[in-house]
Amino acid sequence: MQPTASKELDSRFIHSRNRCFFACPKSLSVFRAIRQRHDIGHKRRQPSSTPLSMPPESASFFQAAHFTIPLFLSLKTGIITAWHTSTRTNHNPYQPDTGHPIQTAPHHFHPQPSHLLMTAAPFDLETFLLSLPALPGVYRMIADDDTVLYVGKAVNLKRRVSSYFQKNDHSPRITLMLKQVARIEITTTRSEAEALILENNLIKALSPKYNILFRDDKSYPYLMLSGHEFPQLAYHRGSLKKTDRYFGPYPNGYAVRNSIEILQKVFRLRTCEDSVFSHRDRACLLHQIRRCSAPCIGAVTSEDYAEQVSQAVSFLNGQTDSLIDTLTLKMQQAAAALDFEIAARCRDQIQALNLIQGQQFIDSKTADNIDIIALHSQNGGICLNQVSIRGGRHVGDKSFFPDTRHDPEPNPQDYAEAFIAQHYLGKTKPDIIICNFRLPESLQSALDSEHGKKIRFPQAKQGERRIWLKMAEQNAAISLQQHQLQHSNQEQRISALAQLIGLPENELQRLECFDISHTQGEATVASCVVYDQYAVQPAQYRRYNITTAAAGDDYAAMREALNKRYGKLSQARAAGETVRFPDAVLIDGGKGQIGIALEVWAELGLSIPLIGIAKGPERKAGLEELILPFQNRSLRLPPNSPALHLLQTVRDEAHRFAITGHRKKRDKARITSSLNDIPGIGAKRKAALLTRFGGLRGIQAAGIEELAQTEGISRALAETIYAALHTH
Repeated sequence: MQPTASKELDSRFIHSRNRCFFACPKSLSVFRAIRQRHDIGHKRRQPSSTPLSMPPESASFFQAAHFTIPLFLSLKTGIITAWHTSTRTNHNPYQPDTGHPIQTAPHHFHPQPSHLLMTAAPFDLETFLLSLPALPGVYRMIADDDTVLYVGKAVNLKRRVSSYFQKNDHSPRITLMLKQVARIEITTTRSEAEALILENNLIKALSPKYNILFRDDKSYPYLMLSGHEFPQLAYHRGSLKKTDRYFGPYPNGYAVRNSIEILQKVFRLRTCEDSVFSHRDRACLLHQIRRCSAPCIGAVTSEDYAEQVSQAVSFLNGQTDSLIDTLTLKMQQAAAALDFEIAARCRDQIQALNLIQGQQFIDSKTADNIDIIALHSQNGGICLNQVSIRGGRHVGDKSFFPDTRHDPEPNPQDYAEAFIAQHYLGKTKPDIIICNFRLPESLQSALDSEHGKKIRFPQAKQGERRIWLKMAEQNAAISLQQHQLQHSNQEQRISALAQLIGLPENELQRLECFDISHTQGEATVASCVVYDQYAVQPAQYRRYNITTAAAGDDYAAMREALNKRYGKLSQARAAGETVRFPDAVLIDGGKGQIGIALEVWAELGLSIPLIGIAKGPERKAGLEELILPFQNRSLRLPPNSPALHLLQTVRDEAHRFAITGHRKKRDKARITSSLNDIPGIGAKRKAALLTRFGGLRGIQAAGIEELAQTEGISRALAETIYAALHTH
């Protein structure tokens, strides 16, 4: 190893993209302790006979982990491998007498922690297989370029990994994968359930090419009731706070918003943010249309509002029948007391609840949280339809389509098990899961251990559950048919575009498109949208703030955006990192923008095909001019051309994404400048005003007296603010 290698280790430790790391100070201190203890130098060291000393805080950090993640460092001279700490909580994982500490074996398996650090020799498969332990764990198949091809689990690592090289009846997917394997790494665990959890986390972190992947980059949404005196009803994604109450998870955002709309109509709960709620002096429009009881202005007492919240909770928990009975009794009592206003309100609530019950697709007598999973396969495609029942109510369903391109003969059972693992391990789980496939006991045990109680997996052979499952199976079949039809259309479009630009069809998968948006040079923003895997990929979109180009100079703005995007990728590639360049780049613009792109390509040494798409003289869809600089030609495609349809779709998405970012930047700049231009308004006073009134519109609508009540704002300054905002 080169003398300067130790200086590069920290950077590679954090930035390596083909390994799973804890990128935090504690884990970094662990690595530094390893490096210092073993004196990394030019020559390969012999294993030390003394155990490694660790910082106490670092040891407790690893002991507290639910599972372990290997630390790998790819260097030019080989692989340096740090060991895996044990998940045992009652023993010291750094001592040799702990039973079976978790270890890693990039080329040899060493049972003692004294063999913690070594430089890798050429991978010897025969020796590696002989040294494998007969323990549960996870194995990783790795290619020559250090990319992880496959992550798998095993009850017995020796038997499972050896079977890959002793049998010839593998599936086409595994056969293709084995041809690319350069070495294998393992991690031992205490049980098969732990191995399954570790496997699932590594699959999510590494996205191996030959694993079954269900792409869902968002967390599931919840319906939230905040912990305020007058709780807010809101849509929520992300971590859950103990002070609030959550209902869900729901299959999609539409299901949450639909439930919020129902609760607004029936129970009139507030949905406004705290900054708005705290500064209202008159009721908003929602109160006028009877969607909110207006607690902001005291139109409802805290006791009555709490009763509305309690009724909403009963409804969300599936207690609709008992809630209707309670409201009926209250209506009768109010009518007997001649309080017809309350009686009419109860009558309206009862009618709304009966209408909602009649609209439910599922009529359930139970208030349990249930998920129904239906698997359907046809013509090499797989679909899993997930139906969610929360509190006895059908709240929606969602279909998932795993990528089967690397699996010529997909096994539906494998995909079903992968779906359950990836969508439930580490996430909120329902009390009952009904599915039309068999779940292995190890997967059920792993789900139970995380849920805290036993999850039921009924067979659904009869009754309402059988009806639910049949409905989910029908939805899965219809969704798969529609998906395959759309996928076929996308393949046709890609094929036509590849033929147009002179690429083999299998070499055109990823397309990136750039667009510039501004208003007379103000708040210039560049967008980069990505089309890959036969669909746009919003999670990979990027926006670039244009800072060096002159206002209104679209050419300079395009140069800056392209340099920001591909300059960084070129630098990363030069540093030895694995990066993904597009197969073609689409520029929304004419010959001027394409000329700028060619200059950037020459500076960066790129040869990626470029496509310019310029609106025709009449600026009508279907009359666009395509510019292909590498073919030195321009052309127009027929309006019904599949290639043109693909380019129009990606171009329009880039335009939408750019103009959305531009408007946000412009509005933010205008708000900031409007306040910053007023003498006496600094950062603290501006923040106080925006917090109190919720934005510039609220400040403009406020009177002098209201402005003066803001912290830090005097009467004289309030008059100055009011005059500045009302001079136009």
